Order: sequence, then structure tokens, then C-alpha cells
Amino acid sequence: MRDTRRTRLLLGVALLAALALIAVNYQNGSSPVIRVMRHVASSVFGGAERIVGTATAPIGRFVGGGLAGAGGGQVPSLQRKLARMRAELSAAELSKHDYHELSRLLELAGAGRYRVVTASVIGFGQGYQRTVTLNAGSADGVRPQQTVLDGDGLVGQVISVGATTCTVLLASAASSVVGVRLAPSGQIGWVTGSGSGQSAGLFKLAVLNPGAVLTPGEQLVTAASVHDRPFVPGVPVGQIVSVRNRAGALTAQALVRPYADFAALDVVGIVITPPRRDPHFSVLPPKPPKPPARKPKASPSPSRSPSASPSPASPRS
Repeated sequence: MRDTRRTRLLLGVALLAALALIAVNYQNGSSPVIRVMRHVASSVFGGAERIVGTATAPIGRFVGGGLAGAGGGQVPSLQRKLARMRAELSAAELSKHDYHELSRLLELAGAGRYRVVTASVIGFGQGYQRTVTLNAGSADGVRPQQTVLDGDGLVGQVISVGATTCTVLLASAASSVVGVRLAPSGQIGWVTGSGSGQSAGLFKLAVLNPGAVLTPGEQLVTAASVHDRPFVPGVPVGQIVSVRNRAGALTAQALVRPYADFAALDVVGIVITPPRRDPHFSVLPPKPPKPPARKPKASPSPSRSPSASPSPASPRS
């Protein structure tokens, strides 16, 4: 190439283009415009770009490193923010369910004037002793032999306490015995867990009065224990679903469906202060309306044949 003014001008433009390309070089080369420009400049001014690229490589590394450093600092920060946003979103979705359960629990506790410590179920026991573990303990004021309930009714009683956790014996356990009172008669009795078999998931009810008349649909609440331990009065327990009439039995017996769903326990309350007055039956949920009785179908009246109709009397002669 001849050393002319036009040649020097083209070389200068090539040097400036190469310098600009290197100075604004993206480390990942993601810009298509930059890639095209770099390809054209390399084809037209290959030798000059290599020379200037070698001379200005430190500048390119500095600028690229600065951008990468900024991106390297931003990417982990953005990743942390994204993880935090995902956690907050999960917590928000979870809190919708927790909020519903908590509001129902506080409504029941307020109606019965129970002072409660709220807790969540964090573990389920296995075997004959049906228990759950809660994330509240002595540091929260929890003590053994305290009543545990949820937004539906009785859950069980605290049987052991640690600093931050406690163990609850469910009322559905076969070894559990809960004193109850029937509404509205006020009959006294007790319920126990039925264990396995056809009556699994139901309580067995026995009342002290052998002459008591039990009927399906009757509701039960807890009867007060001595010093309100392990059970405070008035907590909804369940509803009679069937009556057992055993000949020679000393007590009237029935099966009771509990209000609490022991297979889906989540947010519960531990009663740390009993009510000053017995709420009696004020905390019970309303009874479901009875289905309307079916009217018996009227049987069609038998049709009379014309021959059966009485003939008019013939006049006497």
C-alpha cells in the first residue's frame, strides 16, 4: 500500500475503530452489532486491528473487567433478591392458609375466653400413642397437662414440654380419656379414642346415667377437670352419630364424630389461662339443618267400574 494521504486517513479510521471496539468490548460478546462491526473491521483492516488490539489489550481488559466486576457483583445480589422474593411468595401463599386457620382459632378462643399460645404442628408420632409435636415450649409459657385446641375444637393435651417444643397426646388416641358434657341436657360422661376398626376416627362415648337417652346429633363439650387440668371447660368435642344399646350395659354408649380433623392438624392453640367462667355450650358450632322430611306418596284411588255403580231405584208400580 502506497504511503498517501488517503492511505493514512484509512489507517487512522481503522485504528480508531479497533480501539473503540476493544474499549467497549463485552466479555461475553453478546451484542450482535459489536460482533458484525468486529467482523467487518477484521476483514478490511485485519493487520491494523491486530496491532492496535495488542497495544490496547490492557485497556480492553480493564474496561471489560470493570463491567464484568460490576456484573459479577450484581448477579449474586440479584440471585439473592430472587431467592428472597421466591421465599416471600411461598410464605405469602402459606400464610393465606395459616391466616385462615389462625383466625378461626382466635375466634373460638375469644368465644370461650381462653388465653392461648399459638403453635404449629412440626411432627407426628406413630404407633399406639398418637401424638404430635408443636413448636412451642416452656419458653412460651407451655406446661404439661394443658388443653390444646384448634379452630374446630378439642385436639388433645400437653404431656411433655421442652424449651421450644412440646408433645401433645391427641384426644383420638386409644389411651386418651376426656370428660364431656352433653348439650343441652348437661349429662356427664367421657369419650375415648376408638383406635382401629370400623369405628376408627370416632370417639366412644359413655355417660354416667344408665337411664340417659342419647340421640344422634347431640353435641358434646369438655367438662372441667380439677383445677382445669388437663381440660378446660366448654371446648367443642364432637357430635353423636350413632347410639349403642347394649343389653345389660351399666352406662349409655354412643359413637361421636370429633369436630377436629386429626389427620390435617396445622395451626393450634395451647390454653395457658383457663376462662374465669365456664362458657358451657356457648362455643359450640350451630347444628346443621335437618333435611326436610319426605312426604309419603299418596296411593292412587282404585277406579270404579261402571257395573259397580249403584243403579237407580226402579219406581214402584
